[in-house]
Amino acid sequence: MRRVLTSEVLSGRRHQWLQGKRAEEADHLVKFVYNQSTDSTKGGVVNVRVVAQHFCGNVMRKIIFGKRFFGNGRADGGPGVEEEEHVNAMFTILSRLYDFSASDYIPFLRGHVDLESREKILRMATASVAKYQDPEVDERIKEWTKATRNEQDDLLDILIGLKQNDVLQFYLFKYYESTCIFSNKGSFSCSQELMIASVDNPSNAVEWALAEMINQPATLERAIEELDRVVGNHRLVQESDLLQLNYVKSCVREAFRLHPVLPFNVPHVSTVNTTVAGYFIPKGSHILVGRLGLGRNPRVWDEPLRFRPERHLKEDGSNVVLIDPELKMLSFSTGRRGCPGVNLGSAMATMLMARLLQGFSWELPPTMSKIELNESAGDLSLAEPLHAKAQPRLAEVVYHHL
Repeated sequence: MRRVLTSEVLSGRRHQWLQGKRAEEADHLVKFVYNQSTDSTKGGVVNVRVVAQHFCGNVMRKIIFGKRFFGNGRADGGPGVEEEEHVNAMFTILSRLYDFSASDYIPFLRGHVDLESREKILRMATASVAKYQDPEVDERIKEWTKATRNEQDDLLDILIGLKQNDVLQFYLFKYYESTCIFSNKGSFSCSQELMIASVDNPSNAVEWALAEMINQPATLERAIEELDRVVGNHRLVQESDLLQLNYVKSCVREAFRLHPVLPFNVPHVSTVNTTVAGYFIPKGSHILVGRLGLGRNPRVWDEPLRFRPERHLKEDGSNVVLIDPELKMLSFSTGRRGCPGVNLGSAMATMLMARLLQGFSWELPPTMSKIELNESAGDLSLAEPLHAKAQPRLAEVVYHHL
């Protein structure tokens, strides 16, 4: 399945193919924040967490299902009730990834012992996601079956169309068996996994980065200066500009290092007895790589608890990337087990950061003296959603054309 995703769904060719859809959502992002910043009833104060999470959700809905909303959305471009439920359900699932469940180790307890109602919560969240995604999958399969749709326009079309390839069919049936991707259930499963794997990492990193930068005006000013120099203030930053925005990317990368979305990497199971760094790991062991132990390691990083994007800039001015092949930090992992969607995740995170910084000036709300950079008790997100005052900083004509 991983091979299929890498070569057919999340390949560089597909990434380029879907660039237009991502650009549309980047424009919608600026329009939404602009409407919030000019709303006199709110004093220009924006909930950055809502903006970031729903931008990621909108991008993924757009490239998977060809639509940004499952409902109608709000008049100001923000999420409607349907999108709020959809995104909240995905983040509920993500927050439960590392919950302990006795039935994972003693299967016959499943359905009988549910500590703290964890399984119930997950079932409800999964049902909420399915409520919106299942009908889209069912309808799309009908369109292809009845030949009322004959051109591929998004990733759901690609997933459904994979059954035409005999080689891919072998892999899909081998790994998905009864829930293979050709069935409605399998198509939903893949679309759900793509959504869930994409919404948290970029949104968390950008919220943390902006919070840190508001508390460090010099850092914020340096990122804006780079955007003004590379892009200017008469057009919006595009993905084609990102290669030259090394400082902006360094800000995102520093957030990945210092403020990872979760304490551990995705769990893996060792398939053979092995020894790593002098430690014997028996076959069948559950392996969790600590993100904090890597990103905040004082033997690797100077001032590891300080947000300092400059540490990622290279002396020769070469391109800054969000992954670290040397595993001094974990953003999208690396190697054979690395995230196949690294190009997509990197583009989403950097564009979200760049558009927020280029389009708006950010400062503390009138009622605050600084942003409290406390981690949530349940995960590593900000304990309180970031609220900041935004003011448009580009020529008015730029916003009016959105």
